[in-house]
Amino acid sequence: MKRLHVAAGVIRRGDGHVLIARRPLDKHQGGLWEFPGGKVEAGETAEAALARELAEELGIAVAASRPLIQVSYDYPDKQVLLDVWEVLGFSGEAYGAEGQTLAWVDPEDLPSYSFPPANRPIVTAARLPNHYLITPDHLAPREMLDGLALALDAGVRLIQLRAPSLDDADYRSLATKVSNMCLGRAKVMLKGPLEWADEFPEAGWHLTVQQLRQHAGQGRPLVPGRWLAASCHDAAEMGMASTLDVDFITVSPILRTATHPEAQPLGWRRAAELLSGFGQPAYLLGGLGPNDLAQALRVGAQGVAAIRALWPQ
Repeated sequence: MKRLHVAAGVIRRGDGHVLIARRPLDKHQGGLWEFPGGKVEAGETAEAALARELAEELGIAVAASRPLIQVSYDYPDKQVLLDVWEVLGFSGEAYGAEGQTLAWVDPEDLPSYSFPPANRPIVTAARLPNHYLITPDHLAPREMLDGLALALDAGVRLIQLRAPSLDDADYRSLATKVSNMCLGRAKVMLKGPLEWADEFPEAGWHLTVQQLRQHAGQGRPLVPGRWLAASCHDAAEMGMASTLDVDFITVSPILRTATHPEAQPLGWRRAAELLSGFGQPAYLLGGLGPNDLAQALRVGAQGVAAIRALWPQ
């Protein structure tokens, strides 16, 4: 069965809301919501196909777009490759040119809409930012909180509270303060035993490689609706992360780093190979910063994760 190549767009308007459309009842997965787009024709690039489809379906002209995620999915009666682009600029007023119902939705409300199964990673990618801040170690709690306040003011929306030098009690105390500070402004990913998770109902959890191996094959260890992430360094660990149904991963190290000089860097080419066909959001980590975002997007990543390069100076 030939895989159907479809270009789809996560279309954002100025207030950050995302456009979704309801599929006609007489079509495959009819009645469910989708990100607008359509089939890529022979000899056509995904970017060109998306621009054509959005002009035909919505009456808008794409002015700026960039790769977001590729998802391969096998339905019982159809195999699809969803080639998803983020549309950041367009002209015209979107309307249902083919009679379809449209809705502009706050990204955080997307999980409350019913999408085809293949769209689940796209819903996640549409809600995640391009930058994932990991906090530096060996900071006094006051330094950490002051730095995070600056990061929040600078627009950081996803934060991993990493402080391996703290003992358990001090980490949990700091986690409470950080979670309260970030409430409504940024998502916080905590690290540590999953038994702590009930203490921090608003936080997600970032699994270490050791936790990844410990829970592999046992199903998702955190309830749906809370972000679950994992650190990965190779294809085997990425496979484990998929079986645990994580929402996103980090892949590292891409370049050589001062914090882990002994680690052999993957490089951009290997990163692209690892992400090809993975089908879930991934942040690239290790020697990267905001200036590497465009390259990270080109190789299939959600964005970049960093400690020093994203920490306010």
